[in-house]
Amino acid sequence: MTATTVKTTRADRLLNGIERAGNKLPNPFMLFLYLFLITALGSSILAWMDVSVQIPGADEATEMRGFFTGEGLAWFTENLGPNYLGFPPLVTVLPIILAVGVAEKSGLLAALIRKTFGSSPRWALPYAVGVVGVLGSIMSDASFVVIPPLAALVFAAAGRHPVAGLLGGFAATGAGYSTTMLVTSLDALFAGITTAVTATLPNPGDPVHPLSNYFFNVVSAAVLMFLAGLLIDKVLEPRLIRQGVPREQISEDDDGTFAPVPAADLTPVERRGLVLAGISALVVAAVVLLGIFWPDSPWRNEDGAFLPRSPLLSSIVFIVFAMFIVPGLVYGRAVGVLKKSEDVPRMMGDAIKDMMSFLVLAFVLGQFIALFNWSGIGSWIAVGGAEGLQSIGLTGYGAIFGFVVLASLLNLFIISGSSLWTLMAAVFVPMFALIGYEPGFIQGAFRVGDSATQILTPLNPYIIVLLAMLRRYEPNAGLGTIIARMLPFSIVFWLAWFSILSVFFLLDLPMGPGNGIFLEG
Repeated sequence: MTATTVKTTRADRLLNGIERAGNKLPNPFMLFLYLFLITALGSSILAWMDVSVQIPGADEATEMRGFFTGEGLAWFTENLGPNYLGFPPLVTVLPIILAVGVAEKSGLLAALIRKTFGSSPRWALPYAVGVVGVLGSIMSDASFVVIPPLAALVFAAAGRHPVAGLLGGFAATGAGYSTTMLVTSLDALFAGITTAVTATLPNPGDPVHPLSNYFFNVVSAAVLMFLAGLLIDKVLEPRLIRQGVPREQISEDDDGTFAPVPAADLTPVERRGLVLAGISALVVAAVVLLGIFWPDSPWRNEDGAFLPRSPLLSSIVFIVFAMFIVPGLVYGRAVGVLKKSEDVPRMMGDAIKDMMSFLVLAFVLGQFIALFNWSGIGSWIAVGGAEGLQSIGLTGYGAIFGFVVLASLLNLFIISGSSLWTLMAAVFVPMFALIGYEPGFIQGAFRVGDSATQILTPLNPYIIVLLAMLRRYEPNAGLGTIIARMLPFSIVFWLAWFSILSVFFLLDLPMGPGNGIFLEG
């Protein structure tokens, strides 16, 4: 038995152990239903014991309110609908999803990806994959299925190893999923969850909005794009060549599991559509800028400025909506996908269908967050945790490091970013606020742990999809094969991303417009 075989066997045993442990977790809906019931019981016990907590900065102590009391049951029956419909992510995510859905279903986003690949010289292809992969979260989960096979196609066409494109595309997309230079529905989703948690804080800090982590995201995305390309070019592809991994597909799936991958080259009609979409995007941007910088603009605050609070920051969802839907409509019309007015609501409807699992999950998430806030149990845990950190002197850099490590480990078992952030934000946002950290900064720190390790866990369903694609080249490939090749990306991305967070922390740089590191006052 060779050393390589031994390593693969050990990796498989480790992965099988992780898979068995992860499979014991309930699905996200049931997980948060159980957490809701635990919170309901815990809050009731605390209320029966007349427990209260003094939140720093509050005039009076917060009394625990129990779910299984007359007051609690009345609160729940009166607010079942408002708890769901008032769940902040719904307000921000759904409009953006409608617009992104038009841009995606019209073919605009896929055409942009193909244009990026097709215009790249052979030596730059790994870096093009890094750019497209890190930016791929704009397409939500569809990026995991679209980008890897397309990258394999252009690598093969350029005489490079197609498996390097396949695996590199997946690594860049997955490990860099939580950051991008564009504002996406994920930014709105995270911001909505954070806002829901900060509602009961005596000092909620700067308002958290979809741009709250923008500066941090831009820097992180730029670095991760380059590192992804470097790892594909200098680590992944040379290793595939040394291992003698086949360049030609050995087997094809004929069961319809995967949709055909479009050709990398754009047709003349698609190129014309991209040009027109680009012009329309510039027009939208110009109109927005004109409205912003016009004297006495209604989007300024009372002081005539935009920070820290202003109608402009409250209009981010509208701006993102316009920047997606207008180019999407123009492109769809130019290429003939949008032939009649009924096509637009159809595309929007398809986008909502793609989000249906989240809309169902949001029902129980909204109930959990509402109970956590109403009962006061979140404040009780936060104050206790903050006092514990202060008692051991762990309130600075070390606390942030521990938080990111915990997020990375939990991400191996809870793949849904919204589910994991809902779970962690409910406890850690108030806790860190009590020791002086802005909620927007803690949200940015969570992003590091949320993405870097998700390409390592068998609980990620898209790893199974990738494995089926990989077996077209390597029929004997297993989960251990993928994990071994993903590990360098995960380690390097995590170290680089946390280093960027450390620079922002140590230099007290703003994470985004109007959002800093430390709470004032």
